[in-house]
Amino acid sequence: MVIAHASFASDWGYHGDHGVESWGALSATCSEGKNQSPIDINDTVLVDAQLPNLAIKYSGHVSEVINNGHTIQANVTGDNTLEIDGDTFTLKQFHFHTPSENTLNGKTSPLEAHFVHANSRDELAVISVFYQAGLREESALQHVLSDLPSNGEAVQPDTQISLNSLLPRLRSYYRFSGSLTTPPCSEGVRWFVLKDKQTVGQQELEVLQGAMGNNARPTQPAHARKVLQ
Repeated sequence: MVIAHASFASDWGYHGDHGVESWGALSATCSEGKNQSPIDINDTVLVDAQLPNLAIKYSGHVSEVINNGHTIQANVTGDNTLEIDGDTFTLKQFHFHTPSENTLNGKTSPLEAHFVHANSRDELAVISVFYQAGLREESALQHVLSDLPSNGEAVQPDTQISLNSLLPRLRSYYRFSGSLTTPPCSEGVRWFVLKDKQTVGQQELEVLQGAMGNNARPTQPAHARKVLQ
């Protein structure tokens, strides 16, 4: 999950001298935290629980698509909320990682989207969606990716893109406590990883990979954490 703090934005990357192994020099939490993201979701950490349905209410649209040098990010407009734990979280943006950052039983997906929400106290909740490559008809994601901006630039979509259509219809999920997946790697983030995958066309996937490269942080130790399902 990419949240570009001004003091960190130009000082980190995924490869070379500023790669993931050096993030601890920017923020000790990146190397010392015990609840870091992403993680591998596997049978050893799963706990069956009576999880409530995710109350996702997206009625807005994509307002612009930006390339911030770390990811392709879509900013949003309108009323878009997630209600969980007796609180309301508002969608701020969503962005992409290739390949996926979170993994399932050690296996990556070619693409993962993070829908980043915040409540009135600036606490964060992230809905994660995995994508598999395949054939599909025209989709909302195709419109998001139809005109990708260059590094440091932004574009406005030429059609109205519904946010709700970007999520799978079935929304069972895994839940765990984690962190930002980029510096400063702040913890206390609520993670909701949807079990059902979406499909992305091979051409769109290759375009996105070309724009971002590999921008996935390796999985982090679960330590004492469990994943609810």
